[in-house]
Amino acid sequence: MSKFDPYEHLKILNNEDGTITRLVQFPQKPATGDGELLPGQTVVSKDVTLDATKNTWIRIFRPAKIPSNDSKIARLPLVIYFHAGGWILFNVNDMMNHDAMNKLSEEIPAIAVSVNFRLAPETRLPGQYEDAMDALNWVKKQATDPNGEPWITQYADFSRVFLYGTSCGANIVLNTALRVLDQDLSPLTIGGIILNQPFFGGKKRTKSELKMAADMFFPLPVIDLLWELALPKGTDRDHRFCNPLGDEQVKQKMKRLGRCLVIGFGGDPLIDRQQDLVQLMVMQGVMVEARFDDVGFHGIEMIDPRRASAILNFVKEFII
Repeated sequence: MSKFDPYEHLKILNNEDGTITRLVQFPQKPATGDGELLPGQTVVSKDVTLDATKNTWIRIFRPAKIPSNDSKIARLPLVIYFHAGGWILFNVNDMMNHDAMNKLSEEIPAIAVSVNFRLAPETRLPGQYEDAMDALNWVKKQATDPNGEPWITQYADFSRVFLYGTSCGANIVLNTALRVLDQDLSPLTIGGIILNQPFFGGKKRTKSELKMAADMFFPLPVIDLLWELALPKGTDRDHRFCNPLGDEQVKQKMKRLGRCLVIGFGGDPLIDRQQDLVQLMVMQGVMVEARFDDVGFHGIEMIDPRRASAILNFVKEFII
């Protein structure tokens, strides 16, 4: 039997200079811009540079028709989204990420800001958290700038800002939410954070990790490699970026988190860690809502549209 190769599983090659070659190109979609609407088009999107020196950018989505009441335009919740991809893969213009944000913007309805953060190992943690802070500060700047991005200044409700992430994106959300506790974000108010199948780890294996070590989609050697590529050099999986539950300061800070939604599936090797996180939040007095389903696996929404819809419904209920 041939030895399992996590690089082969992830379709990446390891380069001597500390970078990786990503062998799979995913189909991409351009932003629509705000020109003429196509027949049946319900959402428009545009790209904005976040930091040219870091090559980071965001894609903003908004419903083509903004609801109004009494001839006044309704202000919509603002969702800042961080995509999945194990720190090393995907962009916000990949078709699946674009389509997911399109749907979210239309169905909630909401203004969505999807953040194209830097990927590991070319940029290691905490680079991704810094990109998230850049995105949040960019939104804050628009809120007070009369010449700010009109889609944000005219349509977003700054008292209802939500941080939403999937997998490693959910890790970014939790770490960013903890960082902003010590910052003045006004006029923004974080209405809640959404952690969809959050990606955390630790050196000591959990029961679910051992039980699903040979998981078809997300086996343990792959999980370990992703952390190896993302964590700061010279650290291990008990670093607080990976294992926040092992850090006393992080636990104390969690007490100050606002509303939180955690979504997870029983067939995910990470499920024990996700449930431990919820338990800790409850003990710290956080208003946490847990939506766990016994059936399903890590990243199920990428291949099962019904699950993608169910997740979106949880998110919509939480935001509205």
